[in-house]
Amino acid sequence: MIPILNLYEWGQQGLEGGRILDSFQPLNHFLDDWVYGYTDRSEVAETILAIIEGCVKINDHVARSGLQSDNGKIVGDNADGDAQKGLDVLSNKILINQLQDLPVAQIISEEIEEAVVVDPNAHLIVAFDPLDGSSNIDTNVSIGTIFSIYDLDDGHPAGDIKCDALLGTNQRAAGYVIYGPGTMLVLTCGDGTHIFTLDPKTSKFHLTGESIKIPTEASEFAVNLSNYRHWDEHIRTYIDDCLDGEKGVRKENYNMRWVASLVAECHRIFSRGGIFLYPGDHRPGYANGRLRLLYEANAVAFLVEQAGGAATTGHGRVLEVEPTEIHQRVPLIFGSKAEVERVERYYAELHHTGIRSPLFEYRGLFRS
Repeated sequence: MIPILNLYEWGQQGLEGGRILDSFQPLNHFLDDWVYGYTDRSEVAETILAIIEGCVKINDHVARSGLQSDNGKIVGDNADGDAQKGLDVLSNKILINQLQDLPVAQIISEEIEEAVVVDPNAHLIVAFDPLDGSSNIDTNVSIGTIFSIYDLDDGHPAGDIKCDALLGTNQRAAGYVIYGPGTMLVLTCGDGTHIFTLDPKTSKFHLTGESIKIPTEASEFAVNLSNYRHWDEHIRTYIDDCLDGEKGVRKENYNMRWVASLVAECHRIFSRGGIFLYPGDHRPGYANGRLRLLYEANAVAFLVEQAGGAATTGHGRVLEVEPTEIHQRVPLIFGSKAEVERVERYYAELHHTGIRSPLFEYRGLFRS
């Protein structure tokens, strides 16, 4: 078996050891092992395999984006008012078709306003963003598919599912496929976070990183700094402290990253650690950020927690946010656990005006 490593360490050892892709366990064998002895897992595994088969098809279209001019064209708006590109629509159709004959009660997609009923007698709900980061198609930046599988273990009828059944802690599995220099699947079934890499010769995914862990120490943050003027003082002060560098309260120089592709940001954090922030802000429609709870934030939070990291809204654990509607937005801050907890302390201890408690030195409340 592959040792427990973070993704960067695995990459270095894998290259130096000269191991070849075909020596790694195929995804279907990995899921067979996960199902063995647990009859309630077979439907989840079958659903995962169907989603990933769809992602292989999407990957083929992504790879030909420059040759298919309609892929990057805006063709309309999705259910939440965001621009849809041709490849958004195509990816959505592919995944819905993949799930038609499976034990899935309903499908929730970023691209569709209402949930799609598949099998009223089933108990799994699949939620997905079929093509995250599609605004980057024309720039050849890594994009991806994000998915969550929820279990209606409380007896909700499939035709009348209440959103409270879709709590993040009810996820049976979650993952994303990133279409980049290499196509990779990052998956959790609740027993760690694992990396699978697509072999383009066989169109099969193979296990290339087992039980990965997010590095606990890092000096990178990912945020869209152009929104600085719209943030509340909690986030402003946290970012100010990072930007102050070695002469400031953090006593360390920080690098900033921002790709505008959630899967790309997440993948970097799994590899190198750090923190991602998309908080709510004061712009109309942005009070709860822009990322969706059911098919973006919950999936990422599940993956991150299973890799030893943390995910918060700033005020509490993302997986415990109670959903009220299927396209609900939520602030999302995730990454190395200690850094996420630090941001939560900024929210807890910092007055909304930016003034820290008088019991502490102004720039010294959060000293390590």
